Amino acid sequence: MDFEFTGEQKAFAAEVTEFLDANDDPEVFDVSRENMAQIVDTPKRRAFMKKLGRKGWLGITWPTEYGGSDGEGVYEYILNEQLASRGGPQIGKGVGIIGKTLIAHGSDRLKQEFLPQILENDVEFAVGYSEPDAGSDAAAMRLKAERVTSDAGEDGWLLNGQKTWTTSAHFAEWYWVGARTDPDNKHMGITLMLVPLDQEGISITAIHTMGDERTNEVWFDDVFVSDDYVVGQVNYGFRYISQALDLERFTLFTMSPILQRLEVLTDYVRTAERDGEPLRDDPRIRSKLAQLHTDAEVARVMGLKFVAEAVKVEDSVRAGKEGYQPPTVEASEYKLFATELSRRLADAAMDISGPGSQLRIKTHDAPMEGRSESTYRYTVIDTIGGGSSEIQKNIIARRGLGLPKNF
Repeated sequence: MDFEFTGEQKAFAAEVTEFLDANDDPEVFDVSRENMAQIVDTPKRRAFMKKLGRKGWLGITWPTEYGGSDGEGVYEYILNEQLASRGGPQIGKGVGIIGKTLIAHGSDRLKQEFLPQILENDVEFAVGYSEPDAGSDAAAMRLKAERVTSDAGEDGWLLNGQKTWTTSAHFAEWYWVGARTDPDNKHMGITLMLVPLDQEGISITAIHTMGDERTNEVWFDDVFVSDDYVVGQVNYGFRYISQALDLERFTLFTMSPILQRLEVLTDYVRTAERDGEPLRDDPRIRSKLAQLHTDAEVARVMGLKFVAEAVKVEDSVRAGKEGYQPPTVEASEYKLFATELSRRLADAAMDISGPGSQLRIKTHDAPMEGRSESTYRYTVIDTIGGGSSEIQKNIIARRGLGLPKNF
């Protein structure tokens, strides 16, 4: 494959750069908020994303019949990486996970209600897969969904149970949630639903992570969901979730923040001294930086490989071909390698910058202004979110290498 962008793609990247320069705002862009923390959680960030929507960039890869531009996935990749490089909010959940799943499987009613709002950034979603006993194994979720008819005579489901690690629940309007509709079938007993988060019976409790970001527990107590807000077929939710997780593993774990932190560390080594000797002359540090830069290039081209495979899938869908498969293995390979590289980079920054690396982020006289300390804490989260490193290894082993499930 060709790892170079075309002239048209480079022109789009330049257009995005010009737009971001014109809308630069420290309340919107903060490089110390990385990957999953780059969310639309403030009024200013929301207003900024509405500007992206007005330019037509949020739906750049969507079909034109749903308000998109029918563009190739590489344009979404370029846009998301540019946003991530500055610590801006990313486009992952609404445009990718929810929007693309609704386009593929949603009813006409759900498409008409939600797709225009997503394109205008008029709605925010939280994603509810994880539970206390169902983290990386999404098929183990147990949130109970019981078939009922409401007092008003409306058919639907009554939800009872708990979700956890829901990052956006405290500010989102809608909950994209998986529920157990068939207790006797692990993989074909889950259904996706859309639930308003201000509905009676839903309670949200904060969980503050070691990365200084808030996530949440969400409790359901007799929460009614109409059949109108069931996504796709009943009991097919795990299939839809598996497809959407490929998008999440890629779009929420961008390369730009890793490259930016690597450049910060490299700049520090160029000028810093220890015991009167330049760090850049230490052979162990030179070796470590060389390895990190090599791994960063590997991760970058793995990301481009995923984009290329995703474009093939999009082409197959547009051509109406049957039996296409999402690039699951490529998504897992990239997610595993990139997040573990991010963790190794954080470890190296702490080691190289010495005791001062423990000073908090944005401490002016700390090495790299405390960047090492915050990323050291946050990169642990990256290796868990979107499916832990262990889960990615299992996917690669089974689907990529053809190894048996139990070995």
